[in-house]
Amino acid sequence: MATLVSFHAHPDDECIVAGGVMRKAFEEGHRVVLVVATRGEVGEVPDGFLDEGEELWQRRVQETHASAEVLGAKRVEFLGYTDSGMMGEPRNDVPGTFWQADVEEAAQRLAEILREEQADVLTVYDDNGGYGHPDHIQVHRVGMRAAELAGTPRVYEATSNSDEMRRGMEEAVRTGQMKAEDLPDFEDGTEFGKPEAILTARVDVAAYLPHKRAAMRAHASQISEDSFFLAMPDEGFAQAFGVEWFIRAGQGPGITETDLMAGL
Repeated sequence: MATLVSFHAHPDDECIVAGGVMRKAFEEGHRVVLVVATRGEVGEVPDGFLDEGEELWQRRVQETHASAEVLGAKRVEFLGYTDSGMMGEPRNDVPGTFWQADVEEAAQRLAEILREEQADVLTVYDDNGGYGHPDHIQVHRVGMRAAELAGTPRVYEATSNSDEMRRGMEEAVRTGQMKAEDLPDFEDGTEFGKPEAILTARVDVAAYLPHKRAAMRAHASQISEDSFFLAMPDEGFAQAFGVEWFIRAGQGPGITETDLMAGL
């Protein structure tokens, strides 16, 4: 048995970008640990969603534990920082937010967990945090440094395959599932995921899609039944979430791995 620690910025992130590899590791007999930097304090909920006197972060902590149970995580830890909001918002500058955290201090907190668990594998995000969210970028910075401090041997940067995303959208236009005017401008410099050429791991998690969807459903405060994630048909969900992509330093060039826990 080996140990996988999956590090994320906010409650619900875990089930979207790494839920498949978490459940896969669990079902293969490995120990899975979920670490979340913040409690997602600035999420939004409809009026009347929360109980009287209940704070959003309290509900999101409960939801994270429910999601973790679905995904097979046996330990859940929060690093104690607060949500920084989207890039460019005034909240980015508030003391105590994850974006304002001292990287070395935050890395020490995570490294302590990695040492306690004798972690074999750590997942973080790519250097742009997938899509430029400040807390996600900070997950990359803090996670990479924590792995150095703890001597964690394998670190994978969770990301998206931007080339596949583009091909999928263009195919959706070709088949009439999407209007051409709804296509994003792929040349505007916005970075979402990473080019296929620099990815090193492609993990097929199709067998764990029911668990990914159930974990998303556990985050009811942020992922409603009519959301993009839960409203799409099974075929579309499988296409969007049936593969998880990663970058591991020193691997490649090209896709050279299909299992984060191989050989452990």
